[in-house]
Amino acid sequence: MLTTLRIRNLALVADLTVEFGRGLNVLSGETGAGKSVILGALNLVLGQRADRSLLRSGTDACTVEAVFEVTGLRAPLEAFLVGNGLEAVSEGQLILKRTFTASGTNRQFVNGSPTTLDRLATLGDWLVDLHGPHDHQSLLQPARQLAILDAFGGLAGRVEEHGRRFRERADVEAARRELVVDERTYAQQVDLLRFQVAEIDAARLQPAEETELESEHRRAVNAARLRDLASAALGALDGEEASAFSALGVVGRSLQDLARIDPGATPLAELHGQSLELLRELQSELSRYADRTEVDPGRLQQLEERLNLLQSLRRKYGPTLPEILAFGEDARRRLQALEGRDAEVARLEAEAARLDAELTVSGAALSAARRKVIPRLAKSVARELATLGFAQSRFDVDLKPLASTSAAGEDACEFQFAPNPGEPAHPLRAIASSGELARVMLALKTVLADEDDVPVLVFDEVDANVGGETARAVGEKMRRIAQRHQVLCITHLAPVAAAGEVHFVVSKDVRDGRTESQVTRLDPAHRIEELARMLGGATAAARRHAEELLRGT
Repeated sequence: MLTTLRIRNLALVADLTVEFGRGLNVLSGETGAGKSVILGALNLVLGQRADRSLLRSGTDACTVEAVFEVTGLRAPLEAFLVGNGLEAVSEGQLILKRTFTASGTNRQFVNGSPTTLDRLATLGDWLVDLHGPHDHQSLLQPARQLAILDAFGGLAGRVEEHGRRFRERADVEAARRELVVDERTYAQQVDLLRFQVAEIDAARLQPAEETELESEHRRAVNAARLRDLASAALGALDGEEASAFSALGVVGRSLQDLARIDPGATPLAELHGQSLELLRELQSELSRYADRTEVDPGRLQQLEERLNLLQSLRRKYGPTLPEILAFGEDARRRLQALEGRDAEVARLEAEAARLDAELTVSGAALSAARRKVIPRLAKSVARELATLGFAQSRFDVDLKPLASTSAAGEDACEFQFAPNPGEPAHPLRAIASSGELARVMLALKTVLADEDDVPVLVFDEVDANVGGETARAVGEKMRRIAQRHQVLCITHLAPVAAAGEVHFVVSKDVRDGRTESQVTRLDPAHRIEELARMLGGATAAARRHAEELLRGT
């Protein structure tokens, strides 16, 4: 569900934060108060292209931030976030943020991680369905309509099994194409793979050898300097002039005399003895280090040749030795497949034939099952439409065969609607009236409330050109849908607003000489006042009607 929406510098909004509730949230207010700003903000944060004219006058940047509670979301959210390098969900909350500037710069974030508009739009498809004049509607997509038909008919398991076979068939075909090439290309591929395998094998790589080689090479290059430094240190310890041992001898004699006069100074003499032993150990290790450090031009050349070979292999096969070794194993596998290609091609073709036969059977079974489901879905939707002012309308599903099978089967699906008797049905996406479209969507959502995975539904103009009992029916249906989804509804009708569990009013105020839109969550007393206003004014009769509407819900 959408828990928080914060808007800054968008149209008439300076800085606004709205905390939404579960169930049915209604927004009402005078025409022009800024209700459309809420929808505009949601569109922006869900990936819609930004229009600089939406920036609040006198500002350079607009920001919209939305917080969603995504616990229980059926979409593969976690895999999507990880796969796109985005921060994971924390405490069940997904945070989307969108900023755009007067210069046209866009920045998008998911849980604080920068992202693209396309990724933001993908998340939006999973989170929100917006139904209004400027729709963000997955229900208008033929693929989504087919999924709805399958969900209504309980066919999702069959579709998944068909899709698994379809993907397996595609993998088999890709493997076959890789093997079926002309003889010249085949010979070139075999020669190249043989060379690559032989070159990597001949190098006899060890995954950790590069670090050791570089360390030894650094010592070999600096061997003369290292010997000079070791010799200088040895001379300082025990040279002919002012050596460390000579100085320590003077110190030792003084400490002995000191201890004879004051026995309490004996520990100092002991420390001197320990220091002398440490220096002798240092002298011995330095001497051995100097003996081991030899200038060996032959070894240096070997090291440089080995490092050059590793560098050449990295350029060809991968940036690290483990990746080079992995490349070699993959090349060996491909070479073996090519060298035995006739048998492998025959095996793959037999596998493809088996999968084709299975796809034909499962695709035909899916089509037959779908055609059985269509009358039930059409009847259910028509029944809901009848209570929404379309008593003589017709809803149907046009199922046509595809030229070839797909992961979803062999069918293309299109929802059809005829609002007036005697008129032909047209695809749902071709309906011109936003009010008609919104009510069809409401009927579909009512029928499919249990199957629909999108957690947040937003309805705008759902009450266009309706009144009386139809308005009450609209409110009742949205409340039914809100038992399984969070619903946001912008409405001008009191019967619809009265059905809400949370009621907001959008208003305009003048502050410091500028007009600003505000959104206020209404308490019970103020809600009666707003419903009375929607019914025609602050009269006693309107107030009584408002109270009756609330009691009736």
